[in-house]
This record gives sequence, structure tokens and C-alpha cells, in this order.
Amino acid sequence: MIGKIHSLESFGTVDGPGTRFVVFVKGCPMRCQYCHNPDTWEMTGAKEMTVEEILAKYESTKEFYRNGGLTVTGGEPLVQIDFVTELFEQAAGKGIHTCLDTSGIMFRPEDPVLMEKYDRLMQVTSLVMLDIKHIDDAEHRKLTGQPNGNILAFARYLNEKQVPMWIRHVVVPGITDKEEYLVRLGEFMAELDNVKALDVLPYHTMGIVKYENLGMEYPLKGVPPLSKEEAIKARNTILRAYKVHHVKKTSEK
Repeated sequence: MIGKIHSLESFGTVDGPGTRFVVFVKGCPMRCQYCHNPDTWEMTGAKEMTVEEILAKYESTKEFYRNGGLTVTGGEPLVQIDFVTELFEQAAGKGIHTCLDTSGIMFRPEDPVLMEKYDRLMQVTSLVMLDIKHIDDAEHRKLTGQPNGNILAFARYLNEKQVPMWIRHVVVPGITDKEEYLVRLGEFMAELDNVKALDVLPYHTMGIVKYENLGMEYPLKGVPPLSKEEAIKARNTILRAYKVHHVKKTSEK
């Protein structure tokens, strides 16, 4: 099985628990306005690598990953679901912790053939880091060019499968930092029993240089970075709503 790879990172520290070997794959249908990897959107320019080649590179530095493992990110990894599945199956066979960093945009519960593939992949996935771009569907479409219904359905599917999940959310001034949206995200999280962590990521502008180098216009030009204090405030708002809704749900059982 051959994957179309953008790059590899040997010592990832923000891509799941512990120190990790990170595989950045090519291909993504999303066009997130704050994306800092626009060079991963298209399949062109990819380096083709086999599962065996990637695992050989992992093995060459595996002593650093004793408390970590292997993460596949992108781009959108599930554009190449067959490749990721074979990679995770072989990795799991070696006792490697596997983490999938995804937006969930490729999930299609109405497609039985695809669902069989998801079921197979989840059997060898230790953790899913689900990046929820925006909880509101209309705003999600503005921000990414895609609806969020299948993404939220994917979160519920992971809950049914009891696959451990971290929620990631980028807080962007004037777009996702509104209290209404943060509260709704917290309430949605409270519906799930498999959420193990919440990563609130402050919007930054470090991707602007990459857009300039690619000759692309940066969509959020002029939007200021979010401060650490504002990110903490947003996280507290989400968690407060989560706790209130979770307590209410528990009391109703």
C-alpha cells in the first residue's frame, strides 16, 4: 500500500500523548480560512511511501516514543483511509500507540462500504484527535467551505465505538470566540462519553508567510492572533457548559 505523503516529523510533541512520530499526508477537501498547511490540500507534489518505509523510519528512532507513538495528520488523513488503515494495522501489530488527527469531514454514515472501512480502522486506532472547526453549521460552511453535520456524526460514531477522543478547537477572534458558540460546543461534548481531553488552540498568523510563498491570498488577513489569556477564557467557557450539561444529563438517567 502506497501513501501520498507531504512530510514526516520525528519528534512531535503536540500531536497526541507523549513524543510522537508524525506522518503528514496529502489531500483535503476542507479550505479552512486559517489553515497553516495549504500545501497539503492537493495531491500534487506528494512523496509516495509504503507502509513498510514509514514504519522503518519509526523503528529507527523508536526509543524516543516509549510514552508516545505514531500520529497521522494532514491534510486530511481519511482521504487516504485504506493507506492509513494498513499503516495502523501494522503499527498496532508492533504494539505502537496509533493516533488519528482528523476533521472527520470524510465520514459518510449512509455509505455501507465506507462504514466497513471505518469499522476496520477504528479497531486499530488508539486515539482520535477530532478537530471541530465550528459548532454552527452555517458558520462552519463560511469558515471551511464544508458543512459540519458529518463531522458531528463522526464524533457520535466514535462515542458508540468507545474510541478515546480528544476534541481540538481553534479559537479565532470574531469567528469562533463568541460565547454562544463556545457554550454549544461544550454542550455537544457533554453528550459524549469518550472525550478524554479538550485542546483549545489560539488562532495565530504564522501561516501567512507560507501563503505568500505559495502565491496565495491569506483569507484572514488583518485578524489578530488570539492571546493566551483569551484562549484560557474560551476553554473555561466550553468546560463550564460541558460540566453543567453533563450533570444535567447524568441526573436525568
